[in-house]
Amino acid sequence: MALVLFHTSKVRQALKQRASLGVDVMLLAGIAGLVAALAMVFGQASAPMRQQVYIDLSLWALPKYTLFSLARGFAAYAISLIFTLIYGTIAAHNHTAEKVMIPTLDILQSIPVLGFLPGLVLAMISLFPNREIGLELACVIMIFTAQVWNMTFSFHGSLRSIPTALREAAAMQGLTGWQIFRLLEVPAAMIGLVWNSMMSMAGGWFFLTVNEAFTLTINGQNHDFRLPGIGSYMSEAIDKHDHLAEIGAVFAMTLMIILVDQLFWRPIVVWSQRFKLEDSAAADEPHSWVVDLFKHSRILRGISRFIARLRHRSASSAAVALAASHPSESKIRRIQLLKRIVNYVVLAGLCVMAVIGAIKLLNMFIHLPIHDPTPDRSWSEREDWITIFLALLASFARTTATVVIGALWTLPIGIMIGLSPRWSHRLQPVTQVLASFPAPMLFPLVYALLLLLHIPFGIGCIALMLLGAQWYILFNVVAGATSIPAELKEASHIYHLQPVQRWTKLYLPSVFPYLVTGLVTAAGGAWNATIVAEYLNLGHGEPIVAFGLGSMIFRASDSGKYSLLAAAVVTMSVFVVMLNRALWKRLYRLAESRYSLNV
Repeated sequence: MALVLFHTSKVRQALKQRASLGVDVMLLAGIAGLVAALAMVFGQASAPMRQQVYIDLSLWALPKYTLFSLARGFAAYAISLIFTLIYGTIAAHNHTAEKVMIPTLDILQSIPVLGFLPGLVLAMISLFPNREIGLELACVIMIFTAQVWNMTFSFHGSLRSIPTALREAAAMQGLTGWQIFRLLEVPAAMIGLVWNSMMSMAGGWFFLTVNEAFTLTINGQNHDFRLPGIGSYMSEAIDKHDHLAEIGAVFAMTLMIILVDQLFWRPIVVWSQRFKLEDSAAADEPHSWVVDLFKHSRILRGISRFIARLRHRSASSAAVALAASHPSESKIRRIQLLKRIVNYVVLAGLCVMAVIGAIKLLNMFIHLPIHDPTPDRSWSEREDWITIFLALLASFARTTATVVIGALWTLPIGIMIGLSPRWSHRLQPVTQVLASFPAPMLFPLVYALLLLLHIPFGIGCIALMLLGAQWYILFNVVAGATSIPAELKEASHIYHLQPVQRWTKLYLPSVFPYLVTGLVTAAGGAWNATIVAEYLNLGHGEPIVAFGLGSMIFRASDSGKYSLLAAAVVTMSVFVVMLNRALWKRLYRLAESRYSLNV
């Protein structure tokens, strides 16, 4: 009997070793493929500038184009993550700067992508006139502007909601600012940051057909600034009515989103659960087949042990250095004085830049009349301040309707998904595909449905805006429901709360801070979506236009009317500041004072 057991254990050990070897081979093959893909991407970025851009509509070109778009998306995400950690930390710790930084963030997230794109493309081309890297950088930065805002809002809100007791404990332990950031603040914000990162990648794909297939009118001449990618592929397929290429692009985009979700986001979601602020583990934890698979990798186990030893050594040396360092009062004063000087210099530089920009804007605004006297022009074609104001009201009504409609269904569905790891595991790939899929690719189908239902485009374009904005609310609500401590859920069962009471006393109050972040970012996403939702070009015939600020910005950018473009963008920015003061700031205060779990 002992001999049989010994033989059985030997067989199991041999099978485990073979499985480990197979996983390591897969890992090395994946790393080799990643290196080859990066080499191809860098080759594209360093290529000479092309005067004539050719987009290959064969299906064989789709893998390469998909890789290019994916690389731009992850490059933009890396920049967004760095920006989020720096900007959100400064805003959370410096209350004086916060009064300027958060409204500025709200303005920037609401300005449509075409408000940035013309100037950015021209600036990058002037820096790199002979290489494609200028256009590549411009495209990455434009994707960055679609990704970064909701991540920063989420991270800032999470830092403001850290329990006072935890900060006091960190101060009692004598932790440095870097240690507090690494050991307390980032872990406390991790769950919300992960879910908003997924939404950021989805938001980056929304304007892919605009960012990769951009043309600009300069001095009356059209210039082609397209880049090879799945967005420009789809745009070219629509223009040439190549339905096979359109179907291929849809399939490639869907496959890419699913692979990114399963290979990248799902493991991160599982890993982020260790940062939940609770004392007892949840009964049903999320799982990832990728995480389970790579647990058998000997290479990863060796790397993990090596990193653990390095962290232990660095922690020990940091503790010794902290115990030995006692800065004098004069040194502390010199450091504080240096910080003040740097702050004043930066502030002065920003003021000078603001004054120069204001003077240039005023010179552009002089050419724009208060009222366009031309009688034969329609409202959508007029170029005056009164028309800009009326267009602002029209777009505001649509963005408000978009946010309200989106919240009505995402709030209950998001809570139910977040409360159940099983449903989260099942629906996360679905929501990732739906949220990440570039909505402009679906606009022709939605417009056909609007025609079938006899819905005017001025109202129906709300559905187009909803395709991009609603996911910001859903992902934030899911993050909020996921963060509810298991102790509170158990307490609701112990006290026999009815389902309605659980929703009104626990679930809705717990997710309210996340809901506010979702509403703010959804509103910004809706304003951004106006440029493609209010001006619909199907590739044949006249474009379908709904009167609003988004369609005005699109026409101004497309025709090179930069005075009208600047006036429309500035009007939107001023309005967003007023809305931030009147509504969003009060909701943030309410969320922090009454509905934060961490008070």
